[in-house]
Amino acid sequence: MSATLAAQPVPVRSTAHSARNIAIAGNPNSGKSTIFNALTGLRQKVGNYPGVTVERKVGRFYGSHGEPMTLLDLPGSYSLQVRALDEAVSRDVLLGREPGTPQPDLVIVVADASNLERNLYLVAQILDLNLPTVVALNMVDMAERAGIRIDVPALEAELGVPVIPVVATQGTGLVALKQAISRPLLPENAKRPPMPELIEREVRALAKQLPVSAAVAFPEALLLLTLHDQALDDLAEHNPDTVRATLSAQERLRVAGLDPLCALVEARYAWINEVCQRTVHKPDAGPGLSLSDRMDQFLTHRLWGWVVFLGAMTLMFLSIFTLAQIPMGWIDSGMHALAAWLGELLPASQLRDLIVDGAIPGVGGVLMFLPQIMILYFFLGLLEDSGYMARAAFLMDRVMSTVGLHGKSFIPLLSSFACAIPGIMAARTVENRNDRIATILIAPLMSCSARIPVYTLMIAVLLPTTSALAKAGMMLALYLLGIGAAFVMAWIFKKTVLKSEASMLLLELPPYRKPSLRSVALCMKERAGLFVTRAGTVILALSILLWALATYPKPTDPNATRAEAISQSFAGQMGRTLEPAIRPLGYDWKIGIGLISSFAAREVFVGTMAIVYNVEGDMKEGTATLRDTMRAERRADGTPVFTPLVCVGLMVFYVLAMQCISTLAVVRRETNSWRWPLVMVTLLTVLAWTGAFVVFQGGRLLGFQ
Repeated sequence: MSATLAAQPVPVRSTAHSARNIAIAGNPNSGKSTIFNALTGLRQKVGNYPGVTVERKVGRFYGSHGEPMTLLDLPGSYSLQVRALDEAVSRDVLLGREPGTPQPDLVIVVADASNLERNLYLVAQILDLNLPTVVALNMVDMAERAGIRIDVPALEAELGVPVIPVVATQGTGLVALKQAISRPLLPENAKRPPMPELIEREVRALAKQLPVSAAVAFPEALLLLTLHDQALDDLAEHNPDTVRATLSAQERLRVAGLDPLCALVEARYAWINEVCQRTVHKPDAGPGLSLSDRMDQFLTHRLWGWVVFLGAMTLMFLSIFTLAQIPMGWIDSGMHALAAWLGELLPASQLRDLIVDGAIPGVGGVLMFLPQIMILYFFLGLLEDSGYMARAAFLMDRVMSTVGLHGKSFIPLLSSFACAIPGIMAARTVENRNDRIATILIAPLMSCSARIPVYTLMIAVLLPTTSALAKAGMMLALYLLGIGAAFVMAWIFKKTVLKSEASMLLLELPPYRKPSLRSVALCMKERAGLFVTRAGTVILALSILLWALATYPKPTDPNATRAEAISQSFAGQMGRTLEPAIRPLGYDWKIGIGLISSFAAREVFVGTMAIVYNVEGDMKEGTATLRDTMRAERRADGTPVFTPLVCVGLMVFYVLAMQCISTLAVVRRETNSWRWPLVMVTLLTVLAWTGAFVVFQGGRLLGFQ
């Protein structure tokens, strides 16, 4: 048990004048988050639970009588006997242990109607908590298409709680769900699953000895009784009396021939089997395969599965380069117009220069890529909501196993394509410690959305007139390079410092379903909001700082050119200090400024280039784009700075480099050590430098420029 038992007050229930606290729980892939999104709409907040990196999503909605409700979306769990940190959070919230989170007044348990037997196990455990409960029977349409008929009134009678049929993706049943939530519910009406009499006697005896409120004593004792020796050893330091009482109860049960955990699991599944026999009617098995099975034969095929996977990725990148161009042009034109308008409106001053030459180019240079990032999240949302992501993980397990990683590692790596931070956090689901650390160390090699602005800019500089298909192909190649590098590094880690035995992949393949465009849109809105917030805070602050560094100190010679001015500035001095280390890569000191600034956030590189070249006067009033300015940049000897080798080398550098302070902070938190963050940043920086060196110097040896 990860949480320490302590004296707890009796939970205070909400009054009629305050918002009721409702938790929504369920198995992964049960549609829990879809129901959460459908109920709360845009009234959501996303953060982390205090002290842990598990995402905390809270929303508000109103009941059928207009009463305010606060809805907490718990991490998906199969059981309250936890093996991962996110499952522990779900358990602690339901028991009222989680700091800063009140115990729920009511629990909505989402159950997949097409696989009711498996979902009822979590329902059975939550019924043991003595909390008012409503079961949302989701995906009844899919169950009906499979010929499964559920007698809902009979199921209500068996469970003793309201059971509401729901099709979350279509909004069906949500009104009835709100009505059930609004009605007063008595937890004592619920029919708790029976357990062996001897176990129940020991649970009640143990509950009387616990330093907790009477409201949670029984479920706390029930969970304690099923803990293994290691978990009890961890708990003994803070609660020795509780552990001694638990061990005594376990010993008495073992003498009587009962293993507490096995006996409870068997009793619950026996009860679930009886409930399903009386309430679920399934068709006789037909001679052929189901549609889902036939689709899996194709989508998880050793050859055709890869064709579909790579085709989906190519379509996504092609869309990024075609569909996003129009709104990107609008944003770019708007930023130029804003800079020109403010330049004419404001009197000549340092403040005007800061706004026109610093803040607007820095923020606008990054904000312009918002449409591409939204398209990325649109595709990821569709793939996730349709059930295809699990198939991609299954497909990738064949590759992952060759480098010694568990197939579950692919899910965190897949999340890292959006952002390495949630990907690293998702590695908590990897049970083997060495596999988990290896997954964390290679997660930054997955090209996150923050790299898209850098890739797009450098591809535009390299291929200004090439077709969108060729640009999408290059983008796909960069992503594949990151994946390949991650696999090589994982193989090295697993053969050296992180050796461990390979384990088999056990992965649930959810049924294929029609994606909820509402849920996808909410995901896009949430991520776009985070990106815009970042542009308006972190990137704005960095843009102002970079402008100041590129402007001061002023040159002593009043006739100095702008190139000489920036060379003498603090930014120029920093770039020149770094230049000897990056000269073998073909980079000059101005690119060095971009590399330094992007350690705060990768996408800042684009804003930095906009500020650096804007200070030089090459981007006034929109007469040239940043792409054209960079293509026209020349060295002292007249040769171009951004040659094809430099452009490709820069892209390779950003594929392989670990340039994100936030990611390092999360790695420190997840590993509880500075050792692994330092290993990560050192190793990946050396890898990035080496990759760019090989591209530039190797290309020159082969006669390329």
